[in-house]
Amino acid sequence: MLATVLHGPRDVRYEQVDEPSIILPTDAIIKLSATCVCGSDLWPYRGLQPMDGPLHMGHEYCGVVAEVGREVKTVKPGQFVVGSFCLSDNTCPHCQYGFQSSCVQREFMSGAQAPYARVPLADGTLVPTAAVPSEDLIPSLLAASDVLGTGWYAADAARVKPGSTAVVVGDGAVGLMGVLSAKQMGAERIIAMSRHSRRQALALEYGATDIVSARGEEGVAQIKALTHGIGADSVLECVGTQESMKQAIQCTRPGGVVGYVGVPHGVELSGQSLFFSQIGMLGGPAPVRRFLPHLMELVLNRSINPGKVFDLQIPLADVADGYRAMDERRAIKTLLRV
Repeated sequence: MLATVLHGPRDVRYEQVDEPSIILPTDAIIKLSATCVCGSDLWPYRGLQPMDGPLHMGHEYCGVVAEVGREVKTVKPGQFVVGSFCLSDNTCPHCQYGFQSSCVQREFMSGAQAPYARVPLADGTLVPTAAVPSEDLIPSLLAASDVLGTGWYAADAARVKPGSTAVVVGDGAVGLMGVLSAKQMGAERIIAMSRHSRRQALALEYGATDIVSARGEEGVAQIKALTHGIGADSVLECVGTQESMKQAIQCTRPGGVVGYVGVPHGVELSGQSLFFSQIGMLGGPAPVRRFLPHLMELVLNRSINPGKVFDLQIPLADVADGYRAMDERRAIKTLLRV
């Protein structure tokens, strides 16, 4: 089959690869209904993350089960499923504590920018729907696989509560999902930090009450001004750079919490500044599997529409164009139709 392979910086190819097959009895093979390009895919694409060799790209996925291994019990061929980008058994102590992204058998999904994909640990990773969903819901169900689940985790980790004030640092797809999530969790005020008009408009649609376009010290000053010098109860850090993390910490009130989900690149924190800030911090790879049943229910009953974050939809064969569009910030997130 033809699938997406990254050979080096800005060298994405749609080329012939072997079709996936059952390797372990806990595997499933799914026929993708749609897949997409993730913001984290841009790190190796831009040459900012080391590569040992060609990478089979794609970790966000939904589709119909085509085949299962002999030990798979909870999904069967013909079912529509959504899975997390972190593969987990959903039974180990970390999974039972709600941190499936730290499963003792954890693997990271790959090779999903393709017509078919192998999903290890299928029983613990895949969540089926009662029936095959309507076509218009596919983008939103795909979003639940990572970008929505990650934005939701940012809000959950930041302890967003009804009536609280939340700040979202980052206006990429995850940041926008963080806005949606904070709204669903009852935040009264949601301040989105964004410089781009299209992203600002979607943030407002998803529930942002204020937009701050400044960054760095000026951005922090504006947040403090909007909160009467106090800072935010909850701050969602959705970028992963030194500047964004510093900004997030400085926007948080004493006793507040930063939920950080941006994959860190070059982030170093001062122990003394953390000590005197008196804030909490929780983050890392999102335990999407914990949230999937609830998020899928919200999508299926049309309470939320995270699929709007896909502002570019193209055939999988044109995947290189999708990477370029996101790299050049011409698209928030590219959906690939299989």
